[in-house]
Amino acid sequence: MSQEVATAANQIVMGPAFWIATAVFLLAYALIIWEKIHKTIVAIFGAALLIVIGIITQEEAFHSMDLGVDWNVIFLLISMMVIINIMKPTGCFEYLAIKCAKVAKGQPFMIMAIFSTVTAVVSAFLDNVTTVLLIAPVTLLICQALELDIVPFLITEAIASNIGGTATLIGDPPNIMIGSKALLGFMPFVYNLTPVIIVVLIAYIITIYFIFGKRLTVKEELRQRVMAMDENEALKDPVLLKKSLVVLAVTMTGFVAHGALHLEPATIALFGAGLLLLVSGIKDPHHVLAEAEWSSLFFFIGLFIIIGAVVKVGLIKWMAIQVLELTQGNLLGTSMIVLWFSAFASAFIDNIPYVATMNPLIIDMAKQLWPNLSGVELLHHPDLMPMWWSLALGACLGGNGTAIGASANVIVVGMAEKMGHPISFRKFMLYGMPLMIESVFICMIYIWLRYYVLHI
Repeated sequence: MSQEVATAANQIVMGPAFWIATAVFLLAYALIIWEKIHKTIVAIFGAALLIVIGIITQEEAFHSMDLGVDWNVIFLLISMMVIINIMKPTGCFEYLAIKCAKVAKGQPFMIMAIFSTVTAVVSAFLDNVTTVLLIAPVTLLICQALELDIVPFLITEAIASNIGGTATLIGDPPNIMIGSKALLGFMPFVYNLTPVIIVVLIAYIITIYFIFGKRLTVKEELRQRVMAMDENEALKDPVLLKKSLVVLAVTMTGFVAHGALHLEPATIALFGAGLLLLVSGIKDPHHVLAEAEWSSLFFFIGLFIIIGAVVKVGLIKWMAIQVLELTQGNLLGTSMIVLWFSAFASAFIDNIPYVATMNPLIIDMAKQLWPNLSGVELLHHPDLMPMWWSLALGACLGGNGTAIGASANVIVVGMAEKMGHPISFRKFMLYGMPLMIESVFICMIYIWLRYYVLHI
């Protein structure tokens, strides 16, 4: 392995471009954490600066699959925002809010636990961004009715969506990338990741009880008022609601079956948005489009370009090489370092380019260890499999560490700001980082016990 790592390391040229891109990247993140300048302004200016000075070309920034904006993510977000904005006037979110509050008997923590669990489960089968886009409006309505601070609810839902998305092949983009590179299907992810994610989710619910449980209180008269509400009265446009639910069901089915359909999630979401615009009877879509989270969308665009620049100059590859070089072929040690490094790297660096960098490095390591093997025999070697699962768990769960570590977090923070309840970078990190460390620690025990002690 050391020979392969050394060869890869020698390919990285730490010239002026490397240091300029690294400096812009670090400064941008420092300004985002500082919060004196809006994060979208920082991301857009940082991206434009890197293009202007030639670190990354406009062609690469806008059109490169490896270095540029991930338009699949951007159009997935825009399309789902359009669907949700069309659904809002029907009253379906008010209906769900009242129904959930009644099931929880108006108890704030029970509402939080139900929403977190539902978010995690749905995120295993849908993109986690889609899930939080659906759950956030319901959360706002419940919190308004019970006069509760919405911020703890939104933070816990964002974290739950990333936990649930880790459980399956289709729940989070890094898993799709790992599955594609390692030639792994849907069921191996379920068999290897879902058991530990169930444990992580249970531990998570228990932990947020100790963090928020006693702090979440509601006046008895407000609770009784919510319990007395008739959820059916909230439904205002049954015809549009039926059309919306049919289109949403078609879209969700498409998400689950997108591999078999050979269509990207963005294409499915865009079809759903276009279809609902067509059948909804809306004459002018201006208000529907205007209500999209454009600030968050442009933040993503800028961040993708900044990350693409540091990928291009070799910063992320250099970081990954240092991780693999530390263990010098010790498989247990490599699994543990891949897990923890992936977690902390993904808290600050978009996990998509990170996983794209780690995938070939893990394959190179495998070729060095088992030079006589190739194809599926090499990629599915029993001693290599824990490495894939460590990468998946670390990259997906690590996003919970900060407000910009995962797409769902960025969207939730953007929606909270629009609702008038801004979530600062530091506040999200105060809750997210300890919860992320807890989940990764559970995964570390799981990987060690299952693959290196019990060998199952």
